[in-house]
Amino acid sequence: MSDQAKDERAPDETAAVEAQAEKIEGGVDGDYEAVVRLLKENEELKDRALRTVAEMENLRRRTARDVQDARAYSVANFARDMLSVSDNLRRAIEAVSDEAKAAGGAGLASLIEGVEVTERAMLTALERHGVRKLDPQGEKFDPNFHQAMFEVPNPDVPANTVVQVVQSGYTIGDRVLRPAMVGVAKGGPKHVAEAPAEPGPVNEQAEKDA
Repeated sequence: MSDQAKDERAPDETAAVEAQAEKIEGGVDGDYEAVVRLLKENEELKDRALRTVAEMENLRRRTARDVQDARAYSVANFARDMLSVSDNLRRAIEAVSDEAKAAGGAGLASLIEGVEVTERAMLTALERHGVRKLDPQGEKFDPNFHQAMFEVPNPDVPANTVVQVVQSGYTIGDRVLRPAMVGVAKGGPKHVAEAPAEPGPVNEQAEKDA
């Protein structure tokens, strides 16, 4: 083949090579874009899956809490109604004076004992269902659990100390079923706040080891 023929074919071969190179380059760009698109879709699917898992976990926790509350507080209304029965039993016991007990003989003593046993059995049954009696005599007044009915001047005890319980209170779980009706002291010193715990002695050996 002559040099002239070679020169005539050279541009054609060059153009073909360039076209092939452009085709390959275009294919690489297309593959790269496809990979980027797939990675983006994968991230979106991953984020969606994580959100779904978090929502399911929150739903599980709410359901468990609702079930626990239903179990703990399902008897609240019934227990509240039974408190009046317990109050009446206590009033019946306190209505009998010591003189009447002494003069009443064995029959009255047995009756009073029976009422006391009934009261204890009722309180025990309520406790089995999470109902706890509050007896705040001598404690600091707590508005979350106590209802102040009156104040009693008493300089010998700290102010806002419960000095008389008019009616016992009750709680069920973490909730107040009925606040205790109390009388609180006034005129005495304020309650002393608990001092923070003092740090113990320094352990020199521990500091050396550190």
